[in-house]
Amino acid sequence: MAQELTVEIVRNPSSGYTVPPPRGERDPAASGHRDLRILLRHAERDGLTVTAFASWLPPREQWRGARLETTPQTLVSKAGTLRFEWKRLVVDHIDDSPGPGMRIGGRPLSEQTDLTGHSALVETLVKNLAEEGFDVLDVMLDGNDPGLRSFRAFLLDTLAQEENLRISFDSDLPLPWPMLAVDPSRCADPWDAFLGHRHQVEQASPAYSWVEQMALEPRRRAVTSLNTDTTLDRVGRASDVRDLLDSRSHLTVRTRAEDLLDALNNEVLPEDLMYFWCHGTFMDEGTPDRRLVIKLSDADLIDSAKVRRRRRPLRGRPQRFKPFVLLNACHTGQAATGTHVDHLGAALIDLGADGVLGPQIEIPQVFASEYAYSFLEMYLTGLHTAGEISQILVRAFATKFRNPLALTYSLHCGLHSRLDLAS
Repeated sequence: MAQELTVEIVRNPSSGYTVPPPRGERDPAASGHRDLRILLRHAERDGLTVTAFASWLPPREQWRGARLETTPQTLVSKAGTLRFEWKRLVVDHIDDSPGPGMRIGGRPLSEQTDLTGHSALVETLVKNLAEEGFDVLDVMLDGNDPGLRSFRAFLLDTLAQEENLRISFDSDLPLPWPMLAVDPSRCADPWDAFLGHRHQVEQASPAYSWVEQMALEPRRRAVTSLNTDTTLDRVGRASDVRDLLDSRSHLTVRTRAEDLLDALNNEVLPEDLMYFWCHGTFMDEGTPDRRLVIKLSDADLIDSAKVRRRRRPLRGRPQRFKPFVLLNACHTGQAATGTHVDHLGAALIDLGADGVLGPQIEIPQVFASEYAYSFLEMYLTGLHTAGEISQILVRAFATKFRNPLALTYSLHCGLHSRLDLAS
């Protein structure tokens, strides 16, 4: 008699070269979207290799690959320069010749969201930043090997000629992908050169989380949390964001690190969305690696190690931790550095979070609050994925406010995240 066997897959020997359905999407083929997967791998002996899978091409043309001639150190350095230039040119820009009623030495591009009054300046900065973003891609794909040159032509043409792709960068080197750009000379408008403006973009996780998630009963309202530093309560639209969460969801407010860590120690944390409105910074402790920490209203510092420590006792037990996380604190969009420091966003993904969104740089608080309100208002409808919303907001802030800072928000594994109260 034939016997039906039960198979449990516990390893992924193909190292990501199979293409599973996107998380949170039951039938990606029916969506009409074009998916591009980029795998950037670093091995000590082989250096950097890159592989691309283009879902819409004929089967024999879907896979392309090459060995890169640039070094990981070069790419990490280029990414750091790009972040620095965004902060220097936009966040830290000082107005030396203010108009009537404006103060000397102010930072007009940080102190307001609507930058239409500074359009000429912004257009110049955007052009410069697009060129910097393209330089990262240009250096990444530079080389003389015929195979590399063929891959370079394919990828740059695809990124520049196509629009609205869903791109997953499954990369050992987490780069600020939305801030990278195609050649601005190929675009009618420098804004359109940025990957985050042209496409939906995420940094995928090289290691899939194998945490078994308990199912929840269908519910009418989302379950959310606001993890906040109360000194930011009156900044920008912070109060509007809290009112939005309170009116549209079952909201828990936490202001102390211990309250958050205690919640993470629960087997079932049924939150659909975790929102962090607080400060984030790197701690320079005299070691080669800098530690990324966030701080709520108390003096305790929260990092990836503390988060992992609280959930470690739950390993192997039935549990639920699957929120989409908006880490609205400076630098939290950086999943890791070139030395693979385990940052908070990466830890949350590994523990089961459905996606993490955060800024790559030190973000002005007024803008951050406006961005959060716009993102959460759309996400809580359940009508759009996080990837769709991220691209919509990049274009909306550019069109309405001439403000490019939405490009600094990066998704980590959140491209297909959608509020689903029946999950």
